[in-house]
Amino acid sequence: MREQPYRWVLPVLVAALAPIAPIEGAVTRAPFGNLPDGTVIDEFTLTNAAGDSVRVITYGGIITSIHVRNRDGQRNDVVLGYDTLAGYLDNSNFGAVVGRYANRIGGAEFAIDGQVYKLAANNGRNSLHGGLQGFDKAVWQAEPLDAVGAAGVKLTHASPDGDEGFPGTLSVSVVYTFNDRGELAIDYEAATDKPTVVNLTNHSYFNLGGEGSGDVLGHVLTLNADRYTRVDPQLIPTGELADVAGTPLDFRAGTTIGARIHDAAIIELAKGYDHNFVVNRSGEGEVKAAEVFDPRSGRVLEVFTTEPGVQLYLANHQSGKVGKSGHVYNQYGAFCLETQHYPDSPNKPKFPSTVLRPGETYKSRTVYAFSVR
Repeated sequence: MREQPYRWVLPVLVAALAPIAPIEGAVTRAPFGNLPDGTVIDEFTLTNAAGDSVRVITYGGIITSIHVRNRDGQRNDVVLGYDTLAGYLDNSNFGAVVGRYANRIGGAEFAIDGQVYKLAANNGRNSLHGGLQGFDKAVWQAEPLDAVGAAGVKLTHASPDGDEGFPGTLSVSVVYTFNDRGELAIDYEAATDKPTVVNLTNHSYFNLGGEGSGDVLGHVLTLNADRYTRVDPQLIPTGELADVAGTPLDFRAGTTIGARIHDAAIIELAKGYDHNFVVNRSGEGEVKAAEVFDPRSGRVLEVFTTEPGVQLYLANHQSGKVGKSGHVYNQYGAFCLETQHYPDSPNKPKFPSTVLRPGETYKSRTVYAFSVR
């Protein structure tokens, strides 16, 4: 997609215009563990002026923690995860960069210019989240980014031609920036030497009450979406963009996540929400796709994106996983809001295209903005 205007401009420009310049963001680096082959995995901590922080590791580009304050000033970690690298090696979707293609590709194949490409079928007969060894299992190169008013880290990865069946050598960068307003921006960029498909997202599991604090069914969700992509029993889109009105998928007015979670259509499909919503937009650019409010903690999460869709997913299948600090993660203990192109777009010509060709640059931006109410 073409480069989009940013919702907030570069921190240096903000500092130049502000009457009082914010302090410089702080970035620290420390070892997080070693892979079985001895590869060292580092963790970067991005801290803003308020003392809130985001941590990212070079394995999978995983966001391992986000510490933000509640309405009483108490700071808690609001993403699920693990204390050690070993946990992520077994469950690396938590907080990871997902690619080359986030979500599902039906039949684990697609065609570009008449050439059919076969992928690993790791979700029934379909391909999910880039295959068996997707970007969530890659070791990314990293460099810190210090700027006035923000702290960041830039991750880069080269995916070779034929990786998991996808054509073309894909050069990818993901930049995480955490600023003094509590906004975590994720900027994705990619280029290829052969026609290919690209669809990147982040798979963080959020609980605004704090990870391990219970279920998120009382969180109030608002989605800026009049339609969703209707799917078949294997969660592959039929091609229809269906109206949310009168369905358990209508979150336009703000509704608790658990209000209709036990509706038969929701439970039978995926044991909970696992749906792609069509973000309302009048043109290209960054728009607000979602807002979640936790009445108990007062925390608010707003999601802004350049992407055409957002996947709402609950921790539908968690049952007794032990995460950070020995906390037990059970069903519905978190929600995901994965900004992305629609599932199975390579096989749905009427969906927004995910094809990237040589000479083009894939660009995508998502901002997770934290505040209190």
